[in-house]
Amino acid sequence: MANKQIDMRKIKLIYKLYTSGVSKRRISQQLGISRVTIRKYIEFFKRYRFTGYEVEKMTLEELHNLFKDGQRPKSQRLLTLRQYFPHFDKELRKTGVTRRLLWEEYYAKHPDGFRLSQFKYWYAEWRKETSPVMHMEHKAGDKLFIDFTGKKLHIVDRDTGELQELEVFVCILGSSQYTYVEACASQKLEDFIRCTENALWFYGGVPKALVPDNLKSAVTKSSRYEPSLNKVFADFAEHYETAVLPTRTYRPRDKAIVENAVKIIYTRVFAPLRNRTFHNITDINKAIWELLEKHNGMSFRGREYSRCSLFLEIERQELMPLPEKRYEIKRYARGTVHKNSHIYFGKDKHYYSVPYRHIGKQVKLVYTDSIVEIYHKHERFAVHKRNKKKYGYTTLADHMPSHHRFVSEWSSERFIGWAGNIGEHCKGYIIAILEKKQHPEQSYKSCLGILHLAKKYGRERLENACKRASEYGAYNYNMVERILKKGWDQIDEGIDGDLEMPEHKNIRGGKYYE
Repeated sequence: MANKQIDMRKIKLIYKLYTSGVSKRRISQQLGISRVTIRKYIEFFKRYRFTGYEVEKMTLEELHNLFKDGQRPKSQRLLTLRQYFPHFDKELRKTGVTRRLLWEEYYAKHPDGFRLSQFKYWYAEWRKETSPVMHMEHKAGDKLFIDFTGKKLHIVDRDTGELQELEVFVCILGSSQYTYVEACASQKLEDFIRCTENALWFYGGVPKALVPDNLKSAVTKSSRYEPSLNKVFADFAEHYETAVLPTRTYRPRDKAIVENAVKIIYTRVFAPLRNRTFHNITDINKAIWELLEKHNGMSFRGREYSRCSLFLEIERQELMPLPEKRYEIKRYARGTVHKNSHIYFGKDKHYYSVPYRHIGKQVKLVYTDSIVEIYHKHERFAVHKRNKKKYGYTTLADHMPSHHRFVSEWSSERFIGWAGNIGEHCKGYIIAILEKKQHPEQSYKSCLGILHLAKKYGRERLENACKRASEYGAYNYNMVERILKKGWDQIDEGIDGDLEMPEHKNIRGGKYYE
């Protein structure tokens, strides 16, 4: 405080004016006290979280006791109060528990004890003694703070001796400070989501909010008021029914708890591993988790409980339950519904049926490793199990118009199998037609026409005709039919060079492949 204390009445008046909205400059002018002194008293009351009402209700003696200089021997009354503080410290982490509530419980047992204002003051003093770095209080089950360490760990390639840097994911529950750490290949979206998900299953529950430090994998655009989230990470959070609250830029207190956790991890994990060599991520994570278990089991300084015991006692039951299944990362694609009520999924070269009323529409595909969902204007109208068979069709009969449902019997797989019964050249020729960038019904009609030629000319001649047409580089029904009509399929291969190549607009010629 100031070197010379001012009258207690003026101190009360300073805080009353300040909490009423009067500026420090105006208070200084009105009371004739320097702004430096005014600021010190205001900061004192704010530090110990006194309200204007509480200061107003203090007696002059109570107020005077707060500003006594020097160390005084602790009274028996104070020693009794301090015995409660470790218990109060844990209780304050529980939802709905306040300092006033704890004081009321304390005062009911000790009517001659401290009043609320001094109760708050002595608790704050105890907190400073046991936790030199003051931190924001967090309620149990409320937030999980997430970050990557600035420093890296390494693994060594067993064959080449090459070093591979590993990112280190760190997260910490705000109330119990129960910590999770995992080494991973990168900070990319897939690794970030996998580590975050592993953390949730490590805790056995989900907090009300995830607080990432504006990581690119979580936040696409930073903002003080409404940051833009990565849509895949937002979908991940929705799967776990939790919120995402990125730390505010230029607000170091928002991320102080996880940054402090990172510093401790450097000492308790990085340092013990510094002289050890690992050849894969699995082994280094096993070593990390052994050290992490030890870290979580160590008692806090000045307290008789650890992160683990605090988590088990007050936080685990406050977490929301995990979903039945883990999250599958979603990817996105777009396409147009074909006239046969199917959409082509280029990644797998597979077709999925869509209700026929959507023919011709531009739609969005949302796919995971196991399912494919199809949307139009945010409405999901089709969902299929993902099928990675090339040229295959996944069809629901209900998606087809009644007079076209026979088309569902046509599929790339069926035509390839049919051609395979004729011969390898015929099969390869049919595959080449199906891979051409044209409407699937057009491809099917060409395939159907070619395969029906076996009825007229026989399987052996059709096989030879497909081989001859492939050599010409012409892939269509008309070419195969012409070869069969002209009998070119029966001409000896030895005199093939003397044959005049048939003229056709679809024949590319040798220069096309140079």
